[in-house]
Amino acid sequence: MKNTPHSDESHVQKHKFFESFSSWVTKATGSPAAFLMALAVVLIWAISGPFFHYSETWQLVINTGTTIITFLMVFVIQKAQNKDSVSIQLKLNELIAATKGASNRLVGVETLDQDELDILCKHYETLAELTRKASDLRKSHSIEEAYKDTKDKLKAEEGATPEAI
Repeated sequence: MKNTPHSDESHVQKHKFFESFSSWVTKATGSPAAFLMALAVVLIWAISGPFFHYSETWQLVINTGTTIITFLMVFVIQKAQNKDSVSIQLKLNELIAATKGASNRLVGVETLDQDELDILCKHYETLAELTRKASDLRKSHSIEEAYKDTKDKLKAEEGATPEAI
């Protein structure tokens, strides 16, 4: 089927509607009022048990309702979470790009595979260890600067060789 400008516009409108809807639902269901309403439903259901003789139908009502709501909420919350995650990554990328001395290798880090992320984690674990050994814990550097500076400091302060670090 060929895409026409009208079908593209319709797709964009549906996408924007779902985005707005998921943001609204996520905020609304995270409110105290939503919790109280859910609690009221459960209490009414529990209190109504004796009237329905705790029948299978009575149990099925709460089970079916909560299962359907949970199933739908997974997708709505995931959409909102995905949008928030991308927004946060963009803000972090901007901060990294704008900060003098920050390691630009972290811009777009969310696109790396797990092995690449593990390598970066090891670099930061090394940086944390070097920072603990350094005398000035308040000074901040990129990985490269911190590694070199800390090696130099330790060499000067303790007479250690760079290979021992």
